[in-house]
Amino acid sequence: MIKVTKNTNLLVLTGAGISAESGLRTFRDSDGLWENHRVEDVATPEAWHRDPKLVWRFYKARWDQSKQAAPNPGHLALARLEDWLGDNFHLITQNVDGLHTAAGNTRVIEMHGALSSCLCTKCGVRLHLDEVDMSPELPACPKCTGRLRPDIVWFGEMPYRLPEIDILLQNCDVFLVVGTSGVVYPAAGFVQMARYLGAKTISVNLHPSEGLGFFDEFHQGRAGEILPRLVDKWMAE
Repeated sequence: MIKVTKNTNLLVLTGAGISAESGLRTFRDSDGLWENHRVEDVATPEAWHRDPKLVWRFYKARWDQSKQAAPNPGHLALARLEDWLGDNFHLITQNVDGLHTAAGNTRVIEMHGALSSCLCTKCGVRLHLDEVDMSPELPACPKCTGRLRPDIVWFGEMPYRLPEIDILLQNCDVFLVVGTSGVVYPAAGFVQMARYLGAKTISVNLHPSEGLGFFDEFHQGRAGEILPRLVDKWMAE
């Protein structure tokens, strides 16, 4: 079993699976979040230009749903891990629900954006939704009256903070991947890069991922059950 000590530089990548355990449905499951809307209708730049009102209705509903969710034991275990490792801990998430921050993590890169914020398409300012009048079908920027869009990385757009992620992948000793299918690039290539550069790789997932061969260790099951046990074991050694 791969060991993690206080001197281990640990990088974590999380996906929709960990949030599903908090009651947030995943859009790649058969009963997923996006079943009533094709991806092309709500999560692409083309969809935004074609029907911004539909896009905003969808993301407002997701924001309302996320506010009802609470961090689960998997999130809390990762927060404990950060408390223990300090600067040797970093977390990249593909999720946009903010549950890692709610659990207490501070070293978080939200590579796909956040449901809690929006961007002005005119002046470029980023605002929390609580700072904005969200009652109109098309919310307007309070600073310049430009049109606001969800602060979400849509399909076909470049994820946030990739240069920083690249440096973290180069420097990590252990790369822990939790609750992700491993099919969406560029995140799908992270484990390959980390392993090529010498990191030990661990997967925690409900089902074996397509890239299972790139992992040195695989723990099958719910993150909320496996992560607390892993963290307890690492901290006790």
